[in-house]
Amino acid sequence: MKKSSIIGLVVIAIAVAIIISTAGDASSYVTFDEAYAMAANGKAESIHVVGELKKAPNGQVVGVQPSEDMLSVEFILVDDNQKEQTVYLNQPMPSDLLKSDKVVVIGGYKNDMFIADKVLLKCPSKYEETSL
Repeated sequence: MKKSSIIGLVVIAIAVAIIISTAGDASSYVTFDEAYAMAANGKAESIHVVGELKKAPNGQVVGVQPSEDMLSVEFILVDDNQKEQTVYLNQPMPSDLLKSDKVVVIGGYKNDMFIADKVLLKCPSKYEETSL
């Protein structure tokens, strides 16, 4: 075999290994009930739950409680099945949390509480067309 063929095979093998290892880390969005069941069955990896912040009938966000030192925050997230769950984030409140359309929390259950490691926000104002 030529040296270039061997190098090509090694590069392809490395690419396949990277694709397989990242495919195992990918996860889909689940509801809080599914996340709780996964945690009860011993799933230790991070779980992705998508939802919206709880809103009052007038459209205002309710249930967001930053800590006194502003280094953590609790908020109520409503998933796609309309289940409400208090989420604890041990980080300062993201600046656009109250403006976000959808919120993705990444974390897991500990002692019947959802602890988020990360919060991803989708703000509708970023994607709306502005008229000139």
